[in-house]
Amino acid sequence: MNPRILVVAHNHPDLHPGGTEIFAHDLFKAYQKAGCEALFLGATNRLHREARPGTSFQTVGRAKDEILLWAGHFDRFTMSQIDLYGVVPDLTALLQDFRPDVVHVHHLLLIGAEFPALVKRILPDARIIMTLHDYYSICAHDGLMARTKDGQRCLAAGPDPCHRCFPEIPADRFLLREHHLKTHLAYVDQFVAPSRFLKERYVKWGLDAAKIEVIANGRPLASPAPFRTPHEGRRSSFGYFGNINPWKGMKVLLDAARRLIGSGLDFELRVHGAALYQSEAFTAEIDQLFADTDSHVLRLGPYERHEVGPLMSAVDWVVMPSVWWENAPLVIQEAQMHRRPVITSGIGGMAEAVRDGVDGLHVLPGDAADLAGIMRRCAEDPGLWRRLSAASQPPASIDAVAGRYMGLMSNKSVVSTGTTPSTAAA
Repeated sequence: MNPRILVVAHNHPDLHPGGTEIFAHDLFKAYQKAGCEALFLGATNRLHREARPGTSFQTVGRAKDEILLWAGHFDRFTMSQIDLYGVVPDLTALLQDFRPDVVHVHHLLLIGAEFPALVKRILPDARIIMTLHDYYSICAHDGLMARTKDGQRCLAAGPDPCHRCFPEIPADRFLLREHHLKTHLAYVDQFVAPSRFLKERYVKWGLDAAKIEVIANGRPLASPAPFRTPHEGRRSSFGYFGNINPWKGMKVLLDAARRLIGSGLDFELRVHGAALYQSEAFTAEIDQLFADTDSHVLRLGPYERHEVGPLMSAVDWVVMPSVWWENAPLVIQEAQMHRRPVITSGIGGMAEAVRDGVDGLHVLPGDAADLAGIMRRCAEDPGLWRRLSAASQPPASIDAVAGRYMGLMSNKSVVSTGTTPSTAAA
């Protein structure tokens, strides 16, 4: 008998089409396709929805099996849901009414770190699976594992180094934060990491390696977009897809484009994405960089998910120059689906997803000169494109990935080590 599954994410892709939300929703649909009764719960706040009196829940369009939890009262430092008189009773009622056999958590943001404990208190036999999509539990700097002052990447958290990032927060509070999160994560029966790199970071932080399975994210399979007709045989059209923020490497990419323009290279860079919720200083700097490179760079703005294939048909290469430890970028899988070689920073999950010299190329993170050199090589060597493109493999189908998750749901060998939660903790 297939399990009844509650899928929980920190937003809904209709409101915030980030990689985690998209994957969580795709997996929810795959569970239903496999014959499971599934309910999608996306937590949100006033960035996307206003609170409605009388209930924490809202609808998403006309879907009867997809709902929103308005969770605007949330402590980002401790990742705690602090609305004990609103959200917690409503979540309790939802659990009691739907009575899932499995709760699949994709993030603790907004829903609260205490949610697994609440699930176990209400439904002690329910199995909790949590996909670790990023480093929020480890790092109080929005899960970036990067220093606040200089942006340098770090490999581990600790009271003293974290206090140096946030001098206004005493070191002992970081120790308490870590203890708080580990206490509540102990209620999770099984973790999943989409990359080995992310698993290693959580094992170093203190989670049991035996409780973390590595399963790469999957995608709904689609036919590859046609390749464009190259000009004079050259594969010199590059594409960027995704959000524009300080950590995605857009400044590095535009600096590289400026260098290539100065060298006289004939190329095109097509940028798809928007700089949502960014500071005025960052957007002003990006606007200037676009203005400096507008002879070769097209700023094409945001895009819808169904437009990815047609947009890919206009590019030869996909560039992802992120400067932080990306875990399992959706853009890389989309590029591989359409057999576009990926040029990406050779760190974190990006280095796992793209095989350097096989189906893509690695560049030094944050190094515009190295990126420009690689892009020039790509534009001038059509044989390189043919070889890397031919070796590109599509990601696993979302249905196959759902099957692997469902196998974990029936595996009772790993059990929760949490203790009975108190009312205050929940």
